[in-house]
Amino acid sequence: MNPALGALLAGAAFIALSPIFVRVSEAGPTATAFWRVALAVPALWALYWIKPRARSRRYSGNWLLLAVAAMAFAADLAFWHTSIQLTSVANSTLLANLASIFVTLAAWIFLRQRPTRIFLTGLAAALAGVTLLVRTSVEFSPTGLAGDALAVVTAMFYAGYLLAVKGLRDRGEATLHLMAVTTTISAIVLFPIALATGEPMLAQSASGWWILVGLALLSHATGQGLIAYALAHLPAAFSSVSLLFQPVMAALFAWLLLAEPLVPTQVAGGLVVLLGIYLARRGSR
Repeated sequence: MNPALGALLAGAAFIALSPIFVRVSEAGPTATAFWRVALAVPALWALYWIKPRARSRRYSGNWLLLAVAAMAFAADLAFWHTSIQLTSVANSTLLANLASIFVTLAAWIFLRQRPTRIFLTGLAAALAGVTLLVRTSVEFSPTGLAGDALAVVTAMFYAGYLLAVKGLRDRGEATLHLMAVTTTISAIVLFPIALATGEPMLAQSASGWWILVGLALLSHATGQGLIAYALAHLPAAFSSVSLLFQPVMAALFAWLLLAEPLVPTQVAGGLVVLLGIYLARRGSR
């Protein structure tokens, strides 16, 4: 197997573990989001400083855009972690991956970039799949609808993060510097928010702390890093692989590790959403 493709699939699988870590965390959802980025900060900065090529390519001329990316990412994590506690892992992950559709919608609304027919077909398919997922949540969980709604909000903030990152990369920002700075600012933003919610801030056991460390180092730092490496060595079309692979693996992990069932309507809705995302991404190029 191509090493870059292997890195892409491994990174997507590591990120797919993140909702499992969040579900079993002993800290509250927003506090877990804080620890996710805070514990990853030292590793990211250490990696950045031992990579001379990354330092030589650093661009720090637009700190405002870096701050916007970080705050969007912090909001994305806060809403998504809360969503994971209220609805199924499969629904939460699938709906959060609607971000790519929101990116194109934003370009349509604000930049007047007219969408293609393929994108509109994908959007219609994604909305049909979302309807099936929401129907499943309403039938099987009293909090599922709220969790699904928060996952859609997550997708909106993640779309904002992606747009900010694109602007930074277009200006020459290196991946490692971008990850290190945005992760640091996200931790600073999330800390007072987590305190204000009154959620449990600390893990209550050694295993609870290992869960937070795994979320930070395995899912966040390693998963994101592997995908960033892979996409630098693969054609752009392969980004769709990671986008579609993550929610599938997350649902599989939830089934194997949390005994979270998948009903036929949910499976059908998930497949339609994945098809919609795939078509929308093809129509956005």
